[in-house]
Amino acid sequence: MMLLLTLAALLTISFGQDPKHTPPKVQVYSHHPGEFDKENTLICHVSGFHPPDITIQLMKDNEELPNAKQTDLAFKQGWRFVLTKNVAFTPMRGEKYSCKVTHGTTVRDYAWESNM
Repeated sequence: MMLLLTLAALLTISFGQDPKHTPPKVQVYSHHPGEFDKENTLICHVSGFHPPDITIQLMKDNEELPNAKQTDLAFKQGWRFVLTKNVAFTPMRGEKYSCKVTHGTTVRDYAWESNM
C-alpha cells in the first residue's frame, strides 16, 4: 500500500511540473581583468532558460548596484531565452560582487571571481 502511495505521489509531482522549465546558465565576469581601484564593467550573462520570467540584479555587498543596463530578452532554438545585464563598477579590496538571478520562485547568487 505504501509503495502505491509513493508511486502516485511521484507521478503527480512529475506531471505537475512544466515540461519546458529549464533553469538558467549564468556567467558572471568583467569586461577587463579585475584590478582593484580600476574602473571596469560587471557583466551577468544568463542563457538557456524557460520560461522567460526572470530578474537579474547586479549586487555589491548584497545591495543592488544602480544604473545597470539590460539587453532585450532574446530567444534561441527551442524557446530558450538569453538576457545580459551590465554596470560600470570599480572593484575595491574586501567588496563582494555578484549576480542575483530570480527565475520563477528560485533565487540564486553567483559570485564574480576577480582573479586578483
